[in-house]
Amino acid sequence: MKEPLKIMIVDDEFSILQIFKEYLEATTNYNVIAENNGLIAIEIIKQQKIDCCFLDISMPEIDGIELAKQIHLHDNTIPIVMITGHPTAENAIKTLKNGVVDFLTKPFEMSKIQQTIQRVMKERELFVNSILLKEATEKNREIVKINLELQQKLKEVEVVNLILQKLENPSGTRELLNTLVQLAAEITKCDEVYFCIFYNNHNDPTVLASYPRSDNGHAAAISNIVKHNIKKVADEGIPLIIKSNNNFSSTMAVPLKIKSNTFGILVLFINDNARYFINKDLYYMNFLLNKASSLVENQVLYENIFENLFSTLYAFVKIIEAKDPYTKQHSHRVSLYARLIGSTIGCSPEDIEKLNISGILHDIGKIGTPDSILLKPGKLTDEEYDIIKKHPGIGSNIIGHLGMWFDECKIIHHHHERFDGRGYPDGLKGEDIPMLSRILSVADVYDALTSDRSYRKKMENNVALTIIKENTGSQFDPKVVDAFFESYNQNDFQTLSDEVNNEPKEQEPYLPLYRELQKNI
Repeated sequence: MKEPLKIMIVDDEFSILQIFKEYLEATTNYNVIAENNGLIAIEIIKQQKIDCCFLDISMPEIDGIELAKQIHLHDNTIPIVMITGHPTAENAIKTLKNGVVDFLTKPFEMSKIQQTIQRVMKERELFVNSILLKEATEKNREIVKINLELQQKLKEVEVVNLILQKLENPSGTRELLNTLVQLAAEITKCDEVYFCIFYNNHNDPTVLASYPRSDNGHAAAISNIVKHNIKKVADEGIPLIIKSNNNFSSTMAVPLKIKSNTFGILVLFINDNARYFINKDLYYMNFLLNKASSLVENQVLYENIFENLFSTLYAFVKIIEAKDPYTKQHSHRVSLYARLIGSTIGCSPEDIEKLNISGILHDIGKIGTPDSILLKPGKLTDEEYDIIKKHPGIGSNIIGHLGMWFDECKIIHHHHERFDGRGYPDGLKGEDIPMLSRILSVADVYDALTSDRSYRKKMENNVALTIIKENTGSQFDPKVVDAFFESYNQNDFQTLSDEVNNEPKEQEPYLPLYRELQKNI
Protein backbone atom coordinates (compact mmCIF):
# COMPACT_ATOMS: atom_id res chain seq x y z
CA MET A 1 0.00 0.00 0.00
CA LYS A 2 1.11 3.51 -0.81
CA GLU A 3 1.90 5.84 2.03
CA PRO A 4 -0.75 8.50 2.67
CA LEU A 5 -0.07 11.80 0.94
CA LYS A 6 1.43 14.50 3.10
CA ILE A 7 -0.25 17.84 2.37
CA MET A 8 0.94 21.21 3.68
CA ILE A 9 -1.25 24.32 3.99
CA VAL A 10 0.47 27.66 4.77
CA ASP A 11 -1.84 30.58 5.60
CA ASP A 12 -1.74 33.36 8.19
CA GLU A 13 -5.49 32.96 8.91
CA PHE A 14 -5.96 30.43 11.70
CA SER A 15 -9.59 29.70 10.74
CA ILE A 16 -8.60 28.62 7.22
CA LEU A 17 -5.84 26.37 8.58
CA GLN A 18 -8.23 24.74 11.03
CA ILE A 19 -11.02 24.16 8.49
CA PHE A 20 -8.59 22.89 5.85
CA LYS A 21 -6.92 20.40 8.24
CA GLU A 22 -10.14 19.15 9.86
CA TYR A 23 -11.90 18.67 6.53
CA LEU A 24 -9.11 16.69 4.82
CA GLU A 25 -8.35 14.52 7.83
CA ALA A 26 -12.07 13.74 8.24
CA THR A 27 -12.65 12.89 4.56
CA THR A 28 -9.31 11.39 3.47
CA ASN A 29 -6.32 9.52 4.85
CA TYR A 30 -3.97 12.41 4.05
CA ASN A 31 -1.54 13.70 6.63
CA VAL A 32 -2.07 17.43 6.85
CA ILE A 33 0.49 19.93 8.16
CA ALA A 34 -0.97 23.36 8.87
CA GLU A 35 1.47 26.22 9.37
CA ASN A 36 0.96 29.99 9.61
CA ASN A 37 4.61 30.97 9.17
CA GLY A 38 6.29 30.62 5.77
CA LEU A 39 9.83 30.50 7.17
CA ILE A 40 8.95 27.59 9.44
CA ALA A 41 7.22 25.87 6.50
CA ILE A 42 10.47 25.94 4.49
CA GLU A 43 12.36 24.21 7.31
CA ILE A 44 9.67 21.51 7.56
CA ILE A 45 9.89 20.85 3.80
CA LYS A 46 13.67 20.46 4.09
CA GLN A 47 13.22 17.84 6.83
CA GLN A 48 10.14 15.95 5.60
CA LYS A 49 8.78 14.65 2.31
CA ILE A 50 5.87 16.89 1.32
CA ASP A 51 3.69 15.81 -1.60
CA CYS A 52 1.65 19.00 -2.23
CA CYS A 53 1.55 22.58 -0.90
CA PHE A 54 -1.29 25.12 -0.63
CA LEU A 55 0.09 28.65 -0.11
CA ASP A 56 -1.67 31.91 0.70
CA ILE A 57 -0.35 34.62 -1.63
CA SER A 58 -0.44 37.40 1.05
CA MET A 59 1.44 36.62 4.28
CA PRO A 60 3.78 38.52 6.62
CA GLU A 61 7.55 37.84 6.68
CA ILE A 62 7.49 35.92 3.39
CA ASP A 63 4.62 35.98 0.87
CA GLY A 64 3.31 33.05 -1.14
CA ILE A 65 5.20 33.97 -4.32
CA GLU A 66 8.59 34.05 -2.58
CA LEU A 67 7.74 30.93 -0.58
CA ALA A 68 6.93 29.05 -3.80
CA LYS A 69 10.30 30.08 -5.21
CA GLN A 70 12.11 28.82 -2.07
CA ILE A 71 10.21 25.50 -2.13
CA HIS A 72 11.12 24.82 -5.75
CA LEU A 73 14.74 25.67 -5.10
CA HIS A 74 14.65 22.74 -2.66
CA ASP A 75 12.39 20.42 -4.71
CA ASN A 76 10.92 21.55 -8.01
CA THR A 77 8.61 18.51 -8.22
CA ILE A 78 6.35 19.62 -5.34
CA PRO A 79 3.06 20.91 -6.85
CA ILE A 80 2.00 24.27 -5.42
CA VAL A 81 -1.56 25.62 -5.40
CA MET A 82 -1.82 29.34 -4.69
CA ILE A 83 -4.68 30.74 -2.57
CA THR A 84 -5.71 34.36 -3.03
CA GLY A 85 -8.62 36.59 -2.09
CA HIS A 86 -7.71 39.30 -4.60
CA PRO A 87 -6.77 37.82 -8.00
CA THR A 88 -4.78 40.13 -10.30
CA ALA A 89 -3.06 39.49 -13.61
CA GLU A 90 0.26 40.70 -12.14
CA ASN A 91 0.20 38.17 -9.30
CA ALA A 92 -0.94 35.43 -11.66
CA ILE A 93 2.06 36.02 -13.94
CA LYS A 94 4.46 36.07 -10.99
CA THR A 95 3.15 32.79 -9.60
CA LEU A 96 3.18 31.07 -12.98
CA LYS A 97 6.85 31.98 -13.35
CA ASN A 98 7.53 30.23 -10.01
CA GLY A 99 5.93 26.92 -10.93
CA VAL A 100 2.45 27.31 -9.43
CA VAL A 101 0.13 24.75 -10.99
CA ASP A 102 -3.29 26.04 -9.88
CA PHE A 103 -5.18 28.90 -8.22
CA LEU A 104 -7.91 28.92 -5.60
CA THR A 105 -9.88 32.12 -5.04
CA LYS A 106 -11.24 32.81 -1.54
CA PRO A 107 -13.82 31.80 -0.54
CA PHE A 108 -13.40 28.34 -2.08
CA GLU A 109 -15.46 25.15 -1.78
CA MET A 110 -13.77 22.58 0.43
CA SER A 111 -15.39 19.79 -1.58
CA LYS A 112 -13.12 20.70 -4.53
CA ILE A 113 -9.88 20.51 -2.56
CA GLN A 114 -9.55 16.73 -2.84
CA GLN A 115 -10.19 16.91 -6.61
CA THR A 116 -7.52 19.58 -6.90
CA ILE A 117 -5.02 17.43 -4.95
CA GLN A 118 -5.72 14.38 -7.08
CA ARG A 119 -5.30 16.37 -10.27
CA VAL A 120 -2.07 18.13 -9.30
CA MET A 121 -0.60 14.86 -7.99
CA LYS A 122 -1.36 13.27 -11.32
CA GLU A 123 0.32 16.20 -13.03
CA ARG A 124 3.27 15.80 -10.64
CA GLU A 125 3.61 12.16 -11.63
CA LEU A 126 3.67 13.16 -15.28
CA PHE A 127 6.23 15.83 -14.51
CA VAL A 128 8.49 13.35 -12.67
CA ASN A 129 8.17 10.90 -15.53
CA SER A 130 9.20 13.60 -17.95
CA ILE A 131 12.31 14.30 -15.85
CA LEU A 132 13.18 10.61 -16.08
CA LEU A 133 12.75 10.86 -19.87
CA LYS A 134 9.89 8.34 -19.89
CA GLU A 135 7.28 8.52 -22.61
CA ALA A 136 8.65 11.72 -24.18
CA THR A 137 5.74 12.13 -26.58
CA GLU A 138 3.16 11.89 -23.80
CA LYS A 139 5.20 14.29 -21.73
CA ASN A 140 5.09 16.96 -24.43
CA ARG A 141 1.36 16.50 -24.92
CA GLU A 142 0.68 16.89 -21.19
CA ILE A 143 2.91 19.95 -20.90
CA VAL A 144 1.01 21.60 -23.74
CA LYS A 145 -2.26 20.73 -22.04
CA ILE A 146 -1.09 22.15 -18.72
CA ASN A 147 0.11 25.32 -20.40
CA LEU A 148 -3.23 25.76 -22.11
CA GLU A 149 -5.05 25.27 -18.83
CA LEU A 150 -2.81 27.78 -17.09
CA GLN A 151 -3.24 30.25 -19.93
CA GLN A 152 -7.01 29.88 -19.61
CA LYS A 153 -6.80 30.42 -15.87
CA LEU A 154 -4.64 33.46 -16.48
CA LYS A 155 -7.22 34.77 -18.95
CA GLU A 156 -9.97 34.25 -16.38
CA VAL A 157 -7.96 36.17 -13.78
CA GLU A 158 -7.37 38.98 -16.28
CA VAL A 159 -11.07 39.19 -17.20
CA VAL A 160 -12.14 39.21 -13.55
CA ASN A 161 -9.55 41.88 -12.79
CA LEU A 162 -10.72 43.96 -15.78
CA ILE A 163 -14.35 43.79 -14.60
CA LEU A 164 -13.47 44.76 -11.04
CA GLN A 165 -11.34 47.70 -12.22
CA LYS A 166 -13.85 49.06 -14.74
CA LEU A 167 -16.79 48.88 -12.33
CA GLU A 168 -14.95 50.71 -9.58
CA ASN A 169 -16.46 54.07 -8.53
CA PRO A 170 -18.90 54.81 -11.38
CA SER A 171 -19.95 58.47 -11.46
CA GLY A 172 -23.58 57.76 -12.32
CA THR A 173 -26.12 55.26 -13.62
CA ARG A 174 -25.65 56.28 -17.24
CA GLU A 175 -21.88 55.87 -17.03
CA LEU A 176 -22.30 52.52 -15.27
CA LEU A 177 -24.64 51.17 -17.97
CA ASN A 178 -22.33 52.46 -20.72
CA THR A 179 -19.42 50.73 -18.98
CA LEU A 180 -21.43 47.49 -18.87
CA VAL A 181 -22.04 47.39 -22.62
CA GLN A 182 -18.44 48.38 -23.42
CA LEU A 183 -17.06 45.68 -21.11
CA ALA A 184 -19.40 43.07 -22.60
CA ALA A 185 -18.19 43.93 -26.11
CA GLU A 186 -14.54 43.89 -25.06
CA ILE A 187 -14.75 40.55 -23.23
CA THR A 188 -16.84 38.60 -25.78
CA LYS A 189 -15.50 40.33 -28.93
CA CYS A 190 -19.09 40.64 -30.15
CA ASP A 191 -20.38 43.21 -32.67
CA GLU A 192 -23.28 44.87 -30.84
CA VAL A 193 -24.38 45.14 -27.19
CA TYR A 194 -27.54 46.69 -25.71
CA PHE A 195 -28.76 47.11 -22.16
CA CYS A 196 -32.53 47.33 -22.22
CA ILE A 197 -35.44 47.45 -19.83
CA PHE A 198 -39.17 46.76 -20.16
CA TYR A 199 -41.09 49.80 -18.85
CA ASN A 200 -44.56 49.17 -17.44
CA ASN A 201 -44.64 45.59 -18.76
CA HIS A 202 -44.40 46.75 -22.38
CA ASN A 203 -43.55 44.03 -24.90
CA ASP A 204 -40.94 46.19 -26.64
CA PRO A 205 -37.61 46.76 -24.85
CA THR A 206 -36.35 50.29 -24.20
CA VAL A 207 -32.60 50.59 -24.83
CA LEU A 208 -30.74 52.54 -22.12
CA ALA A 209 -27.17 51.95 -23.33
CA SER A 210 -25.61 50.51 -26.48
CA TYR A 211 -22.24 49.68 -27.98
CA PRO A 212 -21.18 50.78 -30.47
CA ARG A 213 -23.16 53.97 -29.91
CA SER A 214 -24.70 54.30 -33.34
CA ASP A 215 -28.16 54.95 -34.72
CA ASN A 216 -27.50 52.33 -37.38
CA GLY A 217 -27.69 49.39 -34.99
CA HIS A 218 -30.59 46.99 -34.42
CA ALA A 219 -31.89 48.68 -31.26
CA ALA A 220 -35.00 50.10 -32.94
CA ALA A 221 -35.74 47.14 -35.17
CA ILE A 222 -34.83 43.94 -33.34
CA SER A 223 -36.49 41.04 -35.10
CA ASN A 224 -39.62 39.53 -33.57
CA ILE A 225 -37.88 36.26 -32.72
CA VAL A 226 -35.12 38.08 -30.84
CA LYS A 227 -37.60 40.47 -29.18
CA HIS A 228 -39.73 37.53 -28.06
CA ASN A 229 -36.77 35.75 -26.51
CA ILE A 230 -35.55 38.91 -24.75
CA LYS A 231 -39.01 39.30 -23.22
CA LYS A 232 -38.88 35.65 -22.15
CA VAL A 233 -35.52 36.25 -20.40
CA ALA A 234 -37.02 39.28 -18.64
CA ASP A 235 -40.07 37.30 -17.46
CA GLU A 236 -38.27 34.11 -16.44
CA GLY A 237 -34.91 35.54 -15.37
CA ILE A 238 -32.98 32.77 -17.17
CA PRO A 239 -30.19 33.65 -19.66
CA LEU A 240 -30.11 32.19 -23.14
CA ILE A 241 -27.82 31.76 -26.13
CA ILE A 242 -29.23 31.51 -29.66
CA LYS A 243 -26.63 30.10 -32.02
CA SER A 244 -28.23 31.63 -35.10
CA ASN A 245 -31.40 33.35 -36.35
CA ASN A 246 -32.56 35.27 -39.38
CA ASN A 247 -30.62 38.46 -38.73
CA PHE A 248 -27.61 37.43 -36.62
CA SER A 249 -25.22 34.52 -36.51
CA SER A 250 -25.53 34.40 -32.70
CA THR A 251 -27.45 36.17 -29.90
CA MET A 252 -27.05 36.11 -26.13
CA ALA A 253 -29.38 37.66 -23.54
CA VAL A 254 -28.50 37.79 -19.82
CA PRO A 255 -30.68 39.27 -17.05
CA LEU A 256 -29.39 41.78 -14.51
CA LYS A 257 -31.12 40.89 -11.26
CA ILE A 258 -31.67 43.00 -8.18
CA LYS A 259 -32.90 41.12 -5.12
CA SER A 260 -33.75 38.08 -7.28
CA ASN A 261 -35.92 40.15 -9.64
CA THR A 262 -35.00 41.04 -13.21
CA PHE A 263 -34.27 44.74 -13.64
CA GLY A 264 -32.77 44.81 -17.14
CA ILE A 265 -31.40 42.62 -19.93
CA LEU A 266 -27.94 42.67 -21.49
CA VAL A 267 -28.32 41.66 -25.15
CA LEU A 268 -25.30 40.79 -27.31
CA PHE A 269 -25.07 40.07 -31.05
CA ILE A 270 -22.44 38.51 -33.33
CA ASN A 271 -22.88 39.26 -37.04
CA ASP A 272 -20.08 37.00 -38.30
CA ASN A 273 -21.41 33.62 -39.45
CA ALA A 274 -18.10 31.99 -38.54
CA ARG A 275 -18.46 32.81 -34.81
CA TYR A 276 -21.03 32.27 -32.09
CA PHE A 277 -21.33 32.66 -28.33
CA ILE A 278 -20.15 29.84 -26.06
CA ASN A 279 -20.79 28.95 -22.41
CA LYS A 280 -17.59 30.71 -21.34
CA ASP A 281 -19.04 33.99 -22.69
CA LEU A 282 -22.17 33.39 -20.65
CA TYR A 283 -20.06 32.72 -17.55
CA TYR A 284 -18.25 36.05 -17.96
CA MET A 285 -21.48 37.98 -18.57
CA ASN A 286 -23.11 36.44 -15.49
CA PHE A 287 -20.10 37.44 -13.41
CA LEU A 288 -20.18 40.97 -14.88
CA LEU A 289 -23.88 41.49 -14.13
CA ASN A 290 -23.63 39.97 -10.65
CA LYS A 291 -20.94 42.51 -9.81
CA ALA A 292 -22.94 45.33 -11.39
CA SER A 293 -26.23 44.48 -9.67
CA SER A 294 -25.59 46.16 -6.33
CA LEU A 295 -23.87 49.07 -8.06
CA VAL A 296 -26.92 49.73 -10.24
CA GLU A 297 -29.24 49.55 -7.24
CA ASN A 298 -27.08 51.88 -5.16
CA GLN A 299 -26.56 54.35 -8.01
CA VAL A 300 -30.26 54.60 -8.87
CA LEU A 301 -31.29 54.99 -5.23
CA TYR A 302 -28.54 57.58 -4.68
CA GLU A 303 -29.60 59.55 -7.72
CA ASN A 304 -33.21 59.50 -6.54
CA ILE A 305 -32.07 61.02 -3.23
CA PHE A 306 -30.04 63.53 -5.25
CA GLU A 307 -33.08 64.46 -7.36
CA ASN A 308 -35.36 64.82 -4.34
CA LEU A 309 -32.87 67.05 -2.48
CA PHE A 310 -32.26 69.12 -5.59
CA SER A 311 -36.02 69.54 -6.11
CA THR A 312 -36.36 70.71 -2.50
CA LEU A 313 -33.58 73.26 -2.90
CA TYR A 314 -34.97 74.44 -6.22
CA ALA A 315 -38.32 74.99 -4.53
CA PHE A 316 -36.56 77.59 -2.33
CA VAL A 317 -35.16 79.25 -5.46
CA LYS A 318 -38.65 79.44 -6.97
CA ILE A 319 -39.94 80.98 -3.73
CA ILE A 320 -37.29 83.70 -4.02
CA GLU A 321 -38.06 84.32 -7.69
CA ALA A 322 -41.81 84.32 -7.01
CA LYS A 323 -41.35 87.29 -4.69
CA ASP A 324 -39.78 89.33 -7.47
CA PRO A 325 -41.41 88.89 -10.91
CA TYR A 326 -38.41 90.60 -12.50
CA THR A 327 -36.11 87.73 -11.60
CA LYS A 328 -38.37 84.93 -12.84
CA GLN A 329 -36.29 82.16 -14.49
CA HIS A 330 -33.08 84.10 -13.70
CA SER A 331 -31.43 80.99 -12.24
CA HIS A 332 -32.26 78.83 -15.27
CA ARG A 333 -30.88 81.44 -17.65
CA VAL A 334 -27.68 81.81 -15.61
CA SER A 335 -27.28 78.04 -15.60
CA LEU A 336 -27.73 77.93 -19.38
CA TYR A 337 -25.25 80.74 -20.08
CA ALA A 338 -22.69 79.29 -17.66
CA ARG A 339 -22.87 75.89 -19.34
CA LEU A 340 -22.41 77.43 -22.79
CA ILE A 341 -19.37 79.38 -21.59
CA GLY A 342 -18.01 76.27 -19.84
CA SER A 343 -18.35 74.18 -23.01
CA THR A 344 -16.56 76.84 -25.03
CA ILE A 345 -13.69 77.12 -22.55
CA GLY A 346 -13.28 73.30 -22.54
CA CYS A 347 -14.81 72.22 -19.23
CA SER A 348 -15.30 68.50 -18.63
CA PRO A 349 -18.85 67.02 -18.60
CA GLU A 350 -18.54 66.78 -14.81
CA ASP A 351 -17.75 70.50 -14.54
CA ILE A 352 -20.61 71.37 -16.92
CA GLU A 353 -22.98 69.52 -14.58
CA LYS A 354 -21.52 71.41 -11.61
CA LEU A 355 -22.20 74.69 -13.45
CA ASN A 356 -25.76 73.52 -14.10
CA ILE A 357 -26.44 72.85 -10.42
CA SER A 358 -24.56 75.92 -9.22
CA GLY A 359 -26.30 78.17 -11.72
CA ILE A 360 -29.75 77.05 -10.67
CA LEU A 361 -28.97 77.30 -6.95
CA HIS A 362 -26.55 80.26 -6.91
CA ASP A 363 -29.06 82.70 -5.35
CA ILE A 364 -30.61 80.30 -2.84
CA GLY A 365 -28.92 82.27 -0.04
CA LYS A 366 -31.23 85.21 -0.76
CA ILE A 367 -33.92 83.34 1.14
CA GLY A 368 -32.22 84.86 4.19
CA THR A 369 -32.45 88.41 2.78
CA PRO A 370 -35.39 90.56 4.01
CA ASP A 371 -37.97 91.38 1.32
CA SER A 372 -37.61 95.06 2.12
CA ILE A 373 -34.03 94.87 0.83
CA LEU A 374 -34.54 92.25 -1.87
CA LEU A 375 -37.42 94.16 -3.52
CA LYS A 376 -36.29 97.72 -2.79
CA PRO A 377 -36.88 99.86 -5.91
CA GLY A 378 -34.21 102.42 -5.06
CA LYS A 379 -30.51 102.41 -4.23
CA LEU A 380 -29.42 100.29 -1.27
CA THR A 381 -27.74 101.81 1.76
CA ASP A 382 -24.31 100.58 2.81
CA GLU A 383 -25.94 98.59 5.65
CA GLU A 384 -28.47 97.01 3.25
CA TYR A 385 -25.73 96.18 0.75
CA ASP A 386 -23.74 94.47 3.52
CA ILE A 387 -26.77 92.26 4.18
CA ILE A 388 -27.10 91.43 0.45
CA LYS A 389 -23.43 90.43 0.37
CA LYS A 390 -24.13 87.66 2.86
CA HIS A 391 -26.23 85.59 0.43
CA PRO A 392 -23.34 83.61 -1.17
CA GLY A 393 -22.21 82.42 2.28
CA ILE A 394 -25.77 81.62 3.34
CA GLY A 395 -26.33 79.68 0.11
CA SER A 396 -23.15 77.64 0.41
CA ASN A 397 -23.98 76.84 4.05
CA ILE A 398 -27.47 75.61 3.12
CA ILE A 399 -26.09 73.30 0.43
CA GLY A 400 -23.07 72.30 2.49
CA HIS A 401 -25.22 70.81 5.24
CA LEU A 402 -26.49 68.18 2.77
CA GLY A 403 -22.99 66.72 2.33
CA MET A 404 -23.38 66.10 -1.42
CA TRP A 405 -22.33 69.15 -3.49
CA PHE A 406 -18.94 70.13 -2.08
CA ASP A 407 -17.59 71.69 -5.29
CA GLU A 408 -20.90 73.43 -5.96
CA CYS A 409 -20.69 74.98 -2.47
CA LYS A 410 -17.37 76.60 -3.38
CA ILE A 411 -18.69 77.80 -6.74
CA ILE A 412 -21.72 79.44 -5.14
CA HIS A 413 -19.72 80.83 -2.22
CA HIS A 414 -17.32 82.69 -4.56
CA HIS A 415 -19.53 83.68 -7.52
CA HIS A 416 -19.43 87.37 -6.45
CA GLU A 417 -15.63 87.53 -6.12
CA ARG A 418 -13.86 89.94 -8.50
CA PHE A 419 -10.74 89.18 -10.53
CA ASP A 420 -9.03 92.23 -9.01
CA GLY A 421 -9.75 91.05 -5.44
CA ARG A 422 -12.41 93.69 -4.61
CA GLY A 423 -15.34 91.24 -4.56
CA TYR A 424 -17.05 89.39 -1.74
CA PRO A 425 -17.40 87.44 0.53
CA ASP A 426 -13.65 86.62 0.87
CA GLY A 427 -11.95 89.12 -1.44
CA LEU A 428 -10.20 86.40 -3.46
CA LYS A 429 -8.13 87.51 -6.43
CA GLY A 430 -7.25 86.11 -9.86
CA GLU A 431 -6.52 82.39 -10.05
CA ASP A 432 -7.40 81.98 -6.36
CA ILE A 433 -11.05 82.26 -7.37
CA PRO A 434 -12.36 78.84 -8.53
CA MET A 435 -12.58 78.75 -12.34
CA LEU A 436 -16.24 77.69 -12.31
CA SER A 437 -17.05 80.63 -10.00
CA ARG A 438 -15.42 82.97 -12.52
CA ILE A 439 -17.59 81.49 -15.27
CA LEU A 440 -20.74 81.75 -13.18
CA SER A 441 -19.92 85.38 -12.36
CA VAL A 442 -19.95 86.44 -16.03
CA ALA A 443 -23.16 84.51 -16.73
CA ASP A 444 -24.84 86.03 -13.65
CA VAL A 445 -23.87 89.61 -14.50
CA TYR A 446 -24.89 89.28 -18.16
CA ASP A 447 -28.36 88.05 -17.23
CA ALA A 448 -28.72 90.70 -14.52
CA LEU A 449 -27.84 93.45 -17.03
CA THR A 450 -30.23 92.15 -19.70
CA SER A 451 -33.19 91.57 -17.34
CA ASP A 452 -35.71 93.99 -15.83
CA ARG A 453 -35.13 94.64 -12.14
CA SER A 454 -37.17 96.44 -9.50
CA TYR A 455 -34.71 99.34 -9.51
CA ARG A 456 -34.14 99.67 -13.30
CA LYS A 457 -35.17 98.51 -16.77
CA LYS A 458 -33.11 95.94 -18.63
CA MET A 459 -30.22 97.11 -20.78
CA GLU A 460 -29.86 96.48 -24.48
CA ASN A 461 -27.53 93.65 -25.41
CA ASN A 462 -24.89 95.91 -26.93
CA VAL A 463 -24.75 97.97 -23.72
CA ALA A 464 -24.45 94.86 -21.53
CA LEU A 465 -21.70 93.46 -23.77
CA THR A 466 -19.81 96.76 -23.57
CA ILE A 467 -19.98 96.74 -19.75
CA ILE A 468 -18.65 93.18 -19.60
CA LYS A 469 -15.82 94.06 -22.00
CA GLU A 470 -14.92 97.19 -20.04
CA ASN A 471 -14.71 95.18 -16.80
CA THR A 472 -12.39 92.54 -18.24
CA GLY A 473 -9.38 92.13 -16.00
CA SER A 474 -10.99 94.02 -13.12
CA GLN A 475 -14.27 92.28 -12.35
CA PHE A 476 -13.94 89.37 -14.78
CA ASP A 477 -11.27 86.86 -15.80
CA PRO A 478 -10.13 87.78 -19.36
CA LYS A 479 -10.07 84.11 -20.42
CA VAL A 480 -13.68 83.65 -19.30
CA VAL A 481 -14.75 86.86 -21.06
CA ASP A 482 -13.14 85.63 -24.30
CA ALA A 483 -15.05 82.36 -23.96
CA PHE A 484 -18.24 84.29 -23.20
CA PHE A 485 -17.99 86.37 -26.41
CA GLU A 486 -17.08 83.29 -28.46
CA SER A 487 -20.09 81.45 -27.04
CA TYR A 488 -22.29 84.54 -27.51
CA ASN A 489 -21.31 84.76 -31.19
CA GLN A 490 -22.04 81.06 -31.70
CA ASN A 491 -25.42 81.05 -29.94
CA ASP A 492 -28.50 83.27 -30.06
CA PHE A 493 -28.62 84.17 -26.36
CA GLN A 494 -31.87 86.13 -26.75
CA THR A 495 -33.68 83.19 -28.34
CA LEU A 496 -32.32 80.84 -25.68
CA SER A 497 -33.44 83.26 -22.98
CA ASP A 498 -36.96 83.43 -24.44
CA GLU A 499 -37.14 79.62 -24.53
CA VAL A 500 -36.22 79.44 -20.85
CA ASN A 501 -38.78 82.12 -19.96
CA ASN A 502 -41.60 80.50 -21.91
CA GLU A 503 -40.89 76.83 -21.29
CA PRO A 504 -38.59 76.06 -18.34
CA LYS A 505 -37.08 72.60 -18.68
CA GLU A 506 -36.87 70.81 -15.38
CA GLN A 507 -35.37 67.43 -16.16
CA GLU A 508 -35.72 64.18 -14.26
CA PRO A 509 -32.91 62.16 -15.85
CA TYR A 510 -32.94 59.20 -13.44
CA LEU A 511 -36.37 59.10 -11.81
CA PRO A 512 -37.89 56.78 -14.49
CA LEU A 513 -35.13 54.26 -13.70
CA TYR A 514 -35.80 54.63 -10.00
CA ARG A 515 -39.53 54.10 -10.40
CA GLU A 516 -38.92 50.96 -12.43
CA LEU A 517 -36.45 49.76 -9.82
CA GLN A 518 -38.99 50.35 -7.04
CA LYS A 519 -41.22 47.69 -8.57
CA ASN A 520 -38.48 45.11 -8.16
CA ILE A 521 -37.41 45.88 -4.60
